[in-house]
Amino acid sequence: VQLQASGGGLVQPGGSLNLSCSASGMVFSDNIMGWYRQAPGKQRELVATILSSGEIGNVAASVKDRFTVSRDNAKRSVSLQMNSLKPEDTAVYYCNLRQGGIVFWGQGTLVTVSS
Repeated sequence: VQLQASGGGLVQPGGSLNLSCSASGMVFSDNIMGWYRQAPGKQRELVATILSSGEIGNVAASVKDRFTVSRDNAKRSVSLQMNSLKPEDTAVYYCNLRQGGIVFWGQGTLVTVSS
């Protein structure tokens, strides 16, 4: 399975960005997709996950009221709509897919929130 993420960039505080990630290869119908992030000098942390059914999995408390995760099973994709961005949201965001006990990672896309 390969994951290709896009949509990162530079945005001012209070702005919005939408990240997208497409999966290719042997993708099972039953999987969990989501987003993690890693800020400079910090450990990678979960942002949000979503099940194949569309049910939201886990969402970090720090983004719960600002970020929305969604998926399109037909396109094998997962998206992250990020609103009201803060400087502390600056990080490399990684797309993630879990299936059959295996975890796959995308290459990461940089989000910088700065004025």
